[in-house]
Amino acid sequence: MKRNILLIALLTAAALSCKKPVPREISIIPQPVSIEKKEGYFTLNSKTAIICPDNEKVLKVAEYFAERIRVASGVEMKVTTNDKETAAQTVKLMLYPKPGLAPEEYTLQVGDKSTEIRANTPAGLFYGIQTLLQMMHTDVFGEGAAGKNSLVVPCCIIKDHPRFSWRGMHLDVSRHFFPVDFIKRYIDLIAMHKMNVFHWHLTDDNGWRIEIKKYPLLTEVAAWRVDRESEPWRSRKALEPGEKATYGGFYTQDEIREVVAYAAERFVQVIPEIEMPGHTSEVFAAYPELSCKGEKLFVQPGSYWPNTDIFCAGKEETFEFIENVLTEVIDLFPSAYIHVGGDEADKTRWKECPLCQKRIRDEKLGGEDELQSWFIRRVETFLNSKGRKLIGWDEILEGGLAPDATVMSWRGFEGGAEAAAMGHDVVMCPTSHCYFDYYQADPGFEPEAIGGFTTLKKVYSFEPIPPDVSVDQAIHILGGQGNVWTEYIATPEHAEYMAVPRMTALAEALWSARTRKNWDDFRNRLDVQFERFDFMKVNYSRGSWKVDIKTQKTVDNRISITFETEQTAPEIRYSINDTLLNSKSMLYKGIFAIDSSAVIRAGIFRDGKLMEKVSEKNVIFHKAMGMNTKLEFNPDPLYAGNGSKTLVDGLTGSDDFRDGHWIGFHGTDMNLSLDLGSLTEIQSISINFFQNAGSWIFMPQEVHFRIFDDTQRPVAHITALPETSAEAVGVVTEPMAAEFKGKKARFVHISARKIKTCPKWHEGAGNPAWIFADEVIIK
Repeated sequence: MKRNILLIALLTAAALSCKKPVPREISIIPQPVSIEKKEGYFTLNSKTAIICPDNEKVLKVAEYFAERIRVASGVEMKVTTNDKETAAQTVKLMLYPKPGLAPEEYTLQVGDKSTEIRANTPAGLFYGIQTLLQMMHTDVFGEGAAGKNSLVVPCCIIKDHPRFSWRGMHLDVSRHFFPVDFIKRYIDLIAMHKMNVFHWHLTDDNGWRIEIKKYPLLTEVAAWRVDRESEPWRSRKALEPGEKATYGGFYTQDEIREVVAYAAERFVQVIPEIEMPGHTSEVFAAYPELSCKGEKLFVQPGSYWPNTDIFCAGKEETFEFIENVLTEVIDLFPSAYIHVGGDEADKTRWKECPLCQKRIRDEKLGGEDELQSWFIRRVETFLNSKGRKLIGWDEILEGGLAPDATVMSWRGFEGGAEAAAMGHDVVMCPTSHCYFDYYQADPGFEPEAIGGFTTLKKVYSFEPIPPDVSVDQAIHILGGQGNVWTEYIATPEHAEYMAVPRMTALAEALWSARTRKNWDDFRNRLDVQFERFDFMKVNYSRGSWKVDIKTQKTVDNRISITFETEQTAPEIRYSINDTLLNSKSMLYKGIFAIDSSAVIRAGIFRDGKLMEKVSEKNVIFHKAMGMNTKLEFNPDPLYAGNGSKTLVDGLTGSDDFRDGHWIGFHGTDMNLSLDLGSLTEIQSISINFFQNAGSWIFMPQEVHFRIFDDTQRPVAHITALPETSAEAVGVVTEPMAAEFKGKKARFVHISARKIKTCPKWHEGAGNPAWIFADEVIIK
């Protein structure tokens, strides 16, 4: 009996020792162009040799890969340029110049004895390495966590290249200063996502962050502000007499060279941004003579709006300073582009300044907007003389665009489309999809942010080329980038949380072919990416746990209800007309329909616990639901919801204007047309409006309700006025209505006239006000 037991034990041990390691299912972000799976697998070990050509950049790629495997697993692989290497297993990096190949294109072929990466540039080889790492176990992204079975790669052939050439991430280090170690970590995250641009926002009103030898006061004075970190950003007290400015910091030129070299090894181009002519008040704390008034200012500890103190365009000293600064910047950054800002420059001082007005007359300019254009063109001429290109925010379009300037379109897609139509290159980064300082989940469960609401799914839907851009114009759209402004982001951990994983979604939106993009598939692959982030100790967001309640009118006049969420395979519980929602409530299994008005509540549960909070929607049956609608002016992209359909989806907005059920208009009225399909008896029409004066949102001045018959002849016109005062404190929602007492009509037009600007008593006095509208209900 003992002999039998011993024999079984020996056989079991032998079987285990011969067990083949099982490679993981291929899960790569961003999604490659094509993946052809093969039988078998390839295993890295200490006998594996990495063979590459005798090329400095390619050698660094090979060493980068070898070091990652060594740190993760302790396995040391030889790197050699000897193409006759006889190791039993090899990883070959092969430069393969071939006409027609994209600069970052690569082919990865994994066999059981050899893995080959072919590309026509070192960058392509680097991206092939990123793909190879993602094909191993996720623990290869950690330190000392990977075992021998972690280094197993499934055999396959992958062909891949990026869709766009500009795939970037931005970081503002003026509002809050971040150490060099974090800047490098941020670049590592950029590189692992096959992104290739780091836009470094180095100067702004809250601090100058780059050492300039010729102007030492920029780092002695302009880099430091009074510490008001315990106060709200928008209402921080000014520097008081005798107070010392102790909060801030700057990068020495040696540190900048170190960062640039680190990024270059990862094929990331570092684009410096030196703001001009606006967002420069910190300069006047050190060199006040460069402003129009010559007044010595202090570095702003918080919000500075409007941005009135800007470089004086009438003084030659201004351009001497700018050219001297840019000369040192150019010496530090080998990038093709230098970013000059150009955004949000309030022209008040220029209008008052005799020297600026003289400049307008002397140069025969048409006003202050053309003066800014002249300013930017002059700086561009200087940069071009040094072999560099100018790039700026889309305000540089105002007054005329500099001849060879590249536009970074942030206020929507329109500026980028306009520039592309003029033959200028464009980088798209609209607030609607690419501002990662905005909330990404329910604000009640998130760290404080500047506002907005840009979910992971919204970022993934980003399409840089607008539908109305022609094929010839589209070639000027270089790509896009995510922007991380840091007014409300004070630490590296918080910056990481806001950037990741929205950076991941953006990377795929910019790299992968449109035909390869699929949200559900991406979300499944993201769970594997989360494992990688865990091993890297990245402080990432799990995204929103919110349940979005979607409605659609059916052919039999019922309302279908669908629940959507960013989470994979969530346990969604829901109720209908029941105030109670818990882990025992109905389990959502798929689309269902209702035939009368109801209150729908839904939430995600995990282990019996509600995640975040309950989503609640009052679904109202009315005659406008699902009807054809059209807006004369589009809502602001940041608060566009589902466009005009948002106003007739049967769902009412909450007390949070960012919930996706309110649509916001900035600088325009709200004019809605609605077609009921046939003559309909109308008793009343109402529409909801939202006010929060603290967020610059006000009730309309008046709302006009007009109804027309089926030949477009007017039937009736009623005007409604709000009851809510503009000075009302906090959040107010008010339905504005008109009684039509059974009049018959087919077409409805609702016009809400907004107040043009924030009132004189308001902190935003003179700036455009917002108007937010919700459900149109017709009875």
